[in-house]
Amino acid sequence: MQVRSAVIPAAGMGTRFLPATKAVPKELFPIGDQPALQIVIDEALGAGIDHIVVVSSRDKPAVAQYFEPNEALLNKLDDSGKTALAERLRSIGRDWRVSIVYQDNPKGLGHAVGCAREAIGEEPFAVMLPDELMGSSALLAQMNGVCSSTEGSVVAVANVPRELVSSYGVIDPAGELSADGVIPVRDLVEKPSVEDAPSNFIITGRYVLTADAWAEIDALQPGRGGELQLTDALKAQAARSPFHAVVSDVSRHDTGNPLGFLTASIELGLTNPELRDDLRTFLANLQV
Repeated sequence: MQVRSAVIPAAGMGTRFLPATKAVPKELFPIGDQPALQIVIDEALGAGIDHIVVVSSRDKPAVAQYFEPNEALLNKLDDSGKTALAERLRSIGRDWRVSIVYQDNPKGLGHAVGCAREAIGEEPFAVMLPDELMGSSALLAQMNGVCSSTEGSVVAVANVPRELVSSYGVIDPAGELSADGVIPVRDLVEKPSVEDAPSNFIITGRYVLTADAWAEIDALQPGRGGELQLTDALKAQAARSPFHAVVSDVSRHDTGNPLGFLTASIELGLTNPELRDDLRTFLANLQV
């Protein structure tokens, strides 16, 4: 049950960030000097995952190009004495493996994840939404452990005020929250009304799924918005096999809109040893 692979759905158009995303995929926007996509990958690597499957679009060739070596650039960096930077670029994909697959006809998150089946095979896998940046690998590592110990799928959840639940998928708990933040799950409900929501625990952008999820994904029918909803596949799993949620106490940054991306850049910049002192000074002296 060791989780070795992670799916990162990255085929979206990034319409909230137009016109910038007309030329640059949102997943490659920088947080400091790192693409947001690399931050998600580093989280996966820190949780013991060594195979990254990026679901991209053929209209976003820069995503695949990010992982391709550029010998001319590396030689130029070496010749100019920037060997540390050259080594950093060489490390992309060196001790871990990346596969690029394509979602040619976007039909929702369930469809996007399904595009990765051949690359992953019949083994448990993580799904990591790149719009959400986590402060560490601890949450994903714990989810991997719960998947292994229960032999069932796991979702990450956050406890939010009741008035916010209608914008998210929500779990229906089958038991109490444990001391280590794990909840057994009976069902999942996509964007319920505030009155009908079974809990205040919303599903966030991290999943660890057992291999039998593939069959449920293959069987998906169009749901809300005419899309193939991953939540519907998880509902089917929860109805017949062990299913759990892990409450996250890791910091979480939602970069799905320009303001969220900007605030994430600032907050994560304040944790970067090379940036934090100057950034803190700038913010302290900022006059608007």
